[in-house]
Amino acid sequence: MGETIQSVERAAAILRLLASGPRQLGVAELARALGLPKGTLHGILRTLVRVGFVEQDQETGKYRLGATLLHLGSSYLDVNELRARSINWADALAGRSRESAWIGTLHEGHVLVIHHVFRPDNSMQTLQVGTYLPTHASALGKVLLAYDPYDEPPGPLEPYTKNTLVDPAALERELDLVRSRGWAAEMEELTEGEVAIAAPIKDPRGLVVGAIGIRGAVERLAPGGELHMEYVSYVRDAARAITRDLAR
Repeated sequence: MGETIQSVERAAAILRLLASGPRQLGVAELARALGLPKGTLHGILRTLVRVGFVEQDQETGKYRLGATLLHLGSSYLDVNELRARSINWADALAGRSRESAWIGTLHEGHVLVIHHVFRPDNSMQTLQVGTYLPTHASALGKVLLAYDPYDEPPGPLEPYTKNTLVDPAALERELDLVRSRGWAAEMEELTEGEVAIAAPIKDPRGLVVGAIGIRGAVERLAPGGELHMEYVSYVRDAARAITRDLAR
């Protein structure tokens, strides 16, 4: 019972790596990150592509998660109580703020996006359900870290922009601020030109089980570098509504 199948473990490692960031990865990058020979990787990737778990970009040759895997993941998310109880409130938040709404939970040191509502305009947008965000560089992640009952420190604080918090002491001060005011902000820390706000969702025991927030252009949410507090109130109202719903 203690034996494992090495090829399955390696396939799982590839999928986790592809899910850990927004970029597509090539064979050389995957081989370097996983410490595997390129020949071994090619064989596993061919199989993952064939079953639809991974897709290969025909122009660059790089790999990304496939639609079949994301569909399987969403079938789990559909029965997730948090997502089911949050959908209507997230839709309302997107409509009220006129920005995209996001709901996430902690999963293996990252923020797993379990629901994403497009910004209500005609712009081109990509559905982010099932993707991962870094905890230290996202508003959702800051909320989840601040209220993590296990108080597990995040991994290496990778810089995504010049504003990303990469000093552990600075991050801890930020988390103290999140706990004191009950919401988190992310000012161009994950993507230049974008700002996000998030607040905690609590279960009937008072434990934080998720976070909801919005993301949008800095010139709309924080013109002049200062957050419009009305957006904070929109997010906090939605978080409180979901918390009340979960308590029923």
